[in-house]
Amino acid sequence: MHAFREAVEAGDIEAALRLLADDVVFLSPVAYQPYEGKPAVATILRAVFTVFEDLRYTREIGGGDDTALIFETRIGDRAVNGCDFLRLNRDGLISEFMVMVRPMSGMHALAEAMKQKLA
Repeated sequence: MHAFREAVEAGDIEAALRLLADDVVFLSPVAYQPYEGKPAVATILRAVFTVFEDLRYTREIGGGDDTALIFETRIGDRAVNGCDFLRLNRDGLISEFMVMVRPMSGMHALAEAMKQKLA
């Protein structure tokens, strides 16, 4: 099991954030521009941690330098499916973090919830 998945499933956001490289790039399903750097990505992930309800990973694909973590969650009354795509650097830290979500109504619910959290 990937260490990021273990941290998230344990409810330990700080352990999850320690797995980020200083120069991590986060590719959001709702923002065009990537977020760059550990402080920016940590802010995003802390907000997501409060927005996603009943998050659970259902599958893990790959391993090594590239892992896909498929998840199910809720945002308010919206059921959402998604995938965290993680790429590791030479030091084993997450250097790229891309998230995809579906359906579109779930993506819109995520965008609205994140807007409120980050305002």
